[in-house]
Amino acid sequence: MPGGPEWIIILVVVLVLFGGSQLPKLAKNLGKAQKEFKDGMADANKPVDTTGSTTPSTSPDDSN
Repeated sequence: MPGGPEWIIILVVVLVLFGGSQLPKLAKNLGKAQKEFKDGMADANKPVDTTGSTTPSTSPDDSN
């Protein structure tokens, strides 16, 4: 894990590569990606229904 001086160098490189105007958009996209990753990890840890039931998800009133 980088320390203080390393973080400064990383931030300067990011600023040079993406420019000041693109940093807010980049940060927003990184935040969205992190949230999706966490949601995906949470979904992966949920128990899986292995009963093999194939009941449709329609209500009983739809049996016309």
